[in-house]
Amino acid sequence: MKRNYTVLLCILLISVVGCKTKEEKEMKVSDEQKEIIAQKPADTVQTAIGPLILPKPYATESVRKQNKLVDWPEGQMPTAPEGFTVTKLADGFQNPRWTYFGPNGDMFVCEANTKNSAGKITLLRDKNNDGTIELRETFLSELKQPLGMLIIGNYFYVANTDGLYKYPYSAGQTKLNPTEGKKIVNLPAGGYNNHWTRNIITNNTEDKIYISVGSASNVGEYGMDEEVRRANILVVDLNGENEKIYASGLRNPVGMDWNPVNGELWTAVNERDKIGDNLVPDYVTSVKEGGFYGWPYAYFGSIPDPRLKGEAPDLVAKTIVPDVSVGPHTASLGLTFYDGDSFPEKYKNGVFVGQHGSWNRSVLSGYRVVFIPFENGKPTAEPEDFLTGFIAEDSDTEVYGRPVCVAVTPTGDLLVNDDSGNCIWKVSYTK
Repeated sequence: MKRNYTVLLCILLISVVGCKTKEEKEMKVSDEQKEIIAQKPADTVQTAIGPLILPKPYATESVRKQNKLVDWPEGQMPTAPEGFTVTKLADGFQNPRWTYFGPNGDMFVCEANTKNSAGKITLLRDKNNDGTIELRETFLSELKQPLGMLIIGNYFYVANTDGLYKYPYSAGQTKLNPTEGKKIVNLPAGGYNNHWTRNIITNNTEDKIYISVGSASNVGEYGMDEEVRRANILVVDLNGENEKIYASGLRNPVGMDWNPVNGELWTAVNERDKIGDNLVPDYVTSVKEGGFYGWPYAYFGSIPDPRLKGEAPDLVAKTIVPDVSVGPHTASLGLTFYDGDSFPEKYKNGVFVGQHGSWNRSVLSGYRVVFIPFENGKPTAEPEDFLTGFIAEDSDTEVYGRPVCVAVTPTGDLLVNDDSGNCIWKVSYTK
């Protein structure tokens, strides 16, 4: 068959020139413009815990620095503050990303990853709360990158990367049939880096489910048509109907929990990349219904992203300043309020944050669990280190593990999922 190669070539050129690729969008800021922006005075914003000084974009180079994962040395564990003891609750997982406690104390662990995902939930049962797991079963398999879990009534809900599913469930059940799951919400899947996680949480009346959905891109470089229903927290009824956007402009919200003092929803959010070593800080924040938090047009209030300068000025103007910065490129994913009774009083109703760790900062950042003190339902101070030691000593690239989920046990201990070390650490107060 005779082909018209000239026409085909023209079509190809039109496609290449006409499409806004990731590279074209990010090259929109010229080197000359970057230099001018970088020389301007730093921005200062008022957060819930005080002023935060942010350097200008491009004041430093953006660096790609991947970690090198090595095994935990025999007998070595993460380090907690004086008076706390760290033990290994369980190991032998394949990327234990998330932990959820059922009403009867059963512990459900999602094993999932970006690639080669196990796609399953493992049930752990400590029958007498003595810290020993007496039962371990594969609870549910054949899942697609699961993360969030909920038990409401006689149903077990799972958030896969592409949808919310519910399964018939009875209290104490040790295994679910994968074929009995029903998809009740279709969710957008795929996208930039690790934004595949979908977390879920219910309210105190258990008549709504809140779903966190990360962006498909860094800063909308594939076009905002790709971002429909993304970079949001959605809310639906228990049957998946009556979906609404609860809050938007949240680039990659993952951990969610309710403030036990005032009932506010809080989340941990991963911010954007490629405008400097120290921009933009990840954050944890209270989430206002109907609130807009900036992505992709602005950050930390109405500071415009230079790659999108002049776009959506109405949204930039109403961008909410998040409550607490937890450092740039820390990949802060896990979040839980400490509502237990076994830790010292300073931890009561404060927030623990699991920082998975950087891949794009000159110095490895994150790779720890931090604690944010609260009083009367409000944060009062900068995050402080709580669980460290995940970065190998005398190394600037080697790490033993990567903390993700943080969860409080029924007895008041803190669990930390180490999804690269393939184990779950338990932190207890023993002093």
